[in-house]
Amino acid sequence: MAGQLGGTPVLLLREGTERTRGRDAQSNNILAGKVIAEAVRSTLGPKGMDKMLVDTLGDVVITNDGATILDEMDVEHPAAKMMVEVAKAQDDEVGDGTTTAVVLAGELLKEAEDMLADHIHATLIVQGYRKAEEKALEILDEIAVDIDPDDDEMIKKIAVTSMTGKGTDNVSDHLADLAVGAVRQVVTKKKSGKGYDFDIDYIKIEKKEGGTVADSELIRGILIDKERVQPGMPKKVKDAKIAVLSAALEVKDTETDAKIHISDANMLEKFLDQEEEMLREMVDKIKSSGANVVFCQKGIDDLAQHFLTKAGIMAARRVKKSDVEKLSRATGATIVTNVQELSPEDLGEAGVVEERKVAGDDMIFVEECKDPKAVTILVRGGTEHVVDETERALHDAVSVAGLAARDPNIVYGGGACEVVLATRLSNYAKSVGGREGLAVEAFANAMRRIPRTLAENAGMDPIDTVQDLIAQSSEKGPKTGLDVLNKKVADMAALNVIDPVGIKRQAVMSATEAVSMLLRIDDVISSKGAGGGGGGPGGGEDEDEDSDTGSDFD
Repeated sequence: MAGQLGGTPVLLLREGTERTRGRDAQSNNILAGKVIAEAVRSTLGPKGMDKMLVDTLGDVVITNDGATILDEMDVEHPAAKMMVEVAKAQDDEVGDGTTTAVVLAGELLKEAEDMLADHIHATLIVQGYRKAEEKALEILDEIAVDIDPDDDEMIKKIAVTSMTGKGTDNVSDHLADLAVGAVRQVVTKKKSGKGYDFDIDYIKIEKKEGGTVADSELIRGILIDKERVQPGMPKKVKDAKIAVLSAALEVKDTETDAKIHISDANMLEKFLDQEEEMLREMVDKIKSSGANVVFCQKGIDDLAQHFLTKAGIMAARRVKKSDVEKLSRATGATIVTNVQELSPEDLGEAGVVEERKVAGDDMIFVEECKDPKAVTILVRGGTEHVVDETERALHDAVSVAGLAARDPNIVYGGGACEVVLATRLSNYAKSVGGREGLAVEAFANAMRRIPRTLAENAGMDPIDTVQDLIAQSSEKGPKTGLDVLNKKVADMAALNVIDPVGIKRQAVMSATEAVSMLLRIDDVISSKGAGGGGGGPGGGEDEDEDSDTGSDFD
């Protein structure tokens, strides 16, 4: 890129830099966003299709979860990455509705493209979209229905709705029971206001191939994917007193480089005896505290293993940091960083701690905890792909059940909510008027595309179906949506097709923000080679926080 200053060329950017300006830049970005939306459109709804994604190593993922599809696609285009962020924000915030958010963003871009072609300035379009977003959130608050956060039956219906079309329909009742049971166990009553505080991190989903999806179970405690460090240790401990350590049961190395000079065999023996004595003291401290089970985040020396075995104490090492924290919440144990300071008050309790074989692997079950505030759902299934997709469905179910307990307001699914938003936004557009009013009307059109896509994916006539839905919704109210299984317009309340209002709010906000940012870009300057090896989806930046302590080196 160069400019002229008094007849002398001035180089601003290095050679090889590409620059796209004005309408070309906008068109490229809009096209990238639309392509991403098209990629997930066919997965929307109960009749949505699945995608098979194959990575560079040949690993296969089969799913219709919007966030997973976009994450696995390893997108390169910068504008497309922003659409991936829409799905990620939706998934992180509310756990469901990712496809809806991305499809809505794609439709907003498509509408914006038509308005740009009619010479409406991007800033006016963004302002109109922002007004429409604000009004849509107002309408959602008006049409939302309060529910009782203690009504397990209602929350179960919400969980079942979130799993519809995810390949788990025949066992969705069972999985919804597990999700609601898990959420109910870990929530805590809000100090003020209605509902509960909920953190999905306290629900661990562990997956193992084998059996069927119906064999999946809720463990009111924690399942640790580790085995005892010594086969001579007890395999089952009843009335367990559990020590949870974040320190190693090993003799520490010196912090500075130091040499120990040993001149004869007696000195070596004394040195080894001293090490043995230190390890024996550690184990004696654990024994005297009353602990009969030890979970250690770091290593356990071979000699310490021997002493623990002699003392009849069950132990597991290199337990992941996240599991250590969940163990603490489930059993009431205090995480101890110095073994010498371990006291009986630091110990957690569980009715039974047992090592069992699951699908050929040894795993430790910590069960029968007193009111555990962290639990585990063990997911089973015939093949790896079934287990993975069931885990994704269960994650959605747990997320929406927790969302409903935290913010007990619901709207109706099947396009019912979107049609009401579209109709009322169209009316609002008339009061806004001008070019911003056209943008509000465009927002309403984008909303109508959600039920239209549901109809298309179910093999229904999209135009006639949406017209029928709009007419019946105006007459019967916000419970009227598409029953895609029976291919007709029906009462969503009677069919129990229910979503937490938080999912719709987040979808509207995420889509509008991403589209607004994309439309304001009129200049794209890209340096060659600047993106090499970055940390986009699949780029490897996001390593497991537990990787340093979570692997067993046996």
